[in-house]
Amino acid sequence: MTKLTGKADRLETPADLPKSVILETQELTRRFHKFTAVDALNISVLKSEVFGLLGPNGAGKSTVIKMLTTLLPLSAGRATIAGYDVTHQQGAVRRVIGYVPQALSADGSLTGYENLLIFAKLYDIPSQQRRERISDVLKFMGLEEAAHKLVRNYSGGMIRKLEIAQSILHRPQIMFLDEPTVGLDPVARSQVWNLVQELRADYGTTIFLTTHFLEEADNLCHRVAIMNRGKVIATGTPTDLKAALGKPNATLDDVFIHHTGDELALGVSYHETAKSRRNARRLG
Repeated sequence: MTKLTGKADRLETPADLPKSVILETQELTRRFHKFTAVDALNISVLKSEVFGLLGPNGAGKSTVIKMLTTLLPLSAGRATIAGYDVTHQQGAVRRVIGYVPQALSADGSLTGYENLLIFAKLYDIPSQQRRERISDVLKFMGLEEAAHKLVRNYSGGMIRKLEIAQSILHRPQIMFLDEPTVGLDPVARSQVWNLVQELRADYGTTIFLTTHFLEEADNLCHRVAIMNRGKVIATGTPTDLKAALGKPNATLDDVFIHHTGDELALGVSYHETAKSRRNARRLG
């Protein structure tokens, strides 16, 4: 397994990637009564790419992920993942994707191993393979020593690692990470960055993530798309988007503000984040 330390190796262009498209949307739309949350979205993601979807709160990012992971029906348009239609081949889509939502998905009253065993059964992993699969992901995530401890005693970073472990048990082709480092301290955030890079390097996993941390997107993503009010308004590599501003030493923050006229609020405490995730889980 590749071990990465410090800053993730940023790849500014997808030139090293296989050119096959693993995810594509055509006029993808989601309406809630008269409100259009996602408006005719057209994006494509390459195999083994780390693709970031950025935008202010309410831009439609989580709605996009919920449609692509078959949790919300499409109002209009089309989406395919690994050649499977998101509307008409949902079972096949679910077999090739992994999903780590914002809401807590690990049960604090169970151990890490017990959580993983439940997910192994949900993914229909054959009983004779479960122990080995669970052992492999615990080792990959660095959670071997904590495997038999109650999750309620885990740190925020350990919980996030366990949630990622749950989602890769069935070895998905593409991983959806919705705000994967929200509420984490800088050390835990860096660990998640490294895990994302290792998933791609070791298994060729495609990563589709949303984030409010623009430094995270700048360091992890081959390409990003910026959403605002349900529409994608800019797509490209971080380097190209910054260069297009024609401003010396431009940052991705500058790009974001230029396209949305907004700044992302980053000063959210761990306790606030944990509370919001608990509320989201309780409310479904």
